Amino acid sequence: MKNRNRIVGGGSACWLLCFAQFAVAQDPAAALAVRSIAEVESRSVQAGKTLVKLVPADRLVPGDRVIYTLEVRNTGASAIEAPVISHAVPEHVRYVADSALGPAAEVSYSVDGGKSFERAENLKVTTPEGQRPALAAEYTDIRWQLKNPLKPNSVAFVRFRALVK
Repeated sequence: MKNRNRIVGGGSACWLLCFAQFAVAQDPAAALAVRSIAEVESRSVQAGKTLVKLVPADRLVPGDRVIYTLEVRNTGASAIEAPVISHAVPEHVRYVADSALGPAAEVSYSVDGGKSFERAENLKVTTPEGQRPALAAEYTDIRWQLKNPLKPNSVAFVRFRALVK
């Protein structure tokens, strides 16, 4: 499975492999660690009420909705000004439109494997007929630009949803 993540903080970057269920990566220069967690919603009925909880995405079948949460942690001794975190959309899923979010984060997307990023409304793909707006299912990568510094020993969470192909 191909999956690219890019973590930028303090002017340095680290590329890493990330598996759909769980990964931990660290960029020592920026002291930024990212853990990626994939979960699915589990529904049960108790006393006539439907309960929904997130469980690890151990087994996926086409049509499952996966929630990817990235835990972004500053493990260093100083704040990281406006860190940038990029995460590839795993090949076995399609990104769900408008699902990427993070506290005080600007979200942008790529359709070229993370080479360039744009806001969703500005993203274009080239077809034999010319350029057209990109569909969410065509996104290859997501990038979050956190607007606030990440203080030492602090954690920020960003998230997106995807549908298993």
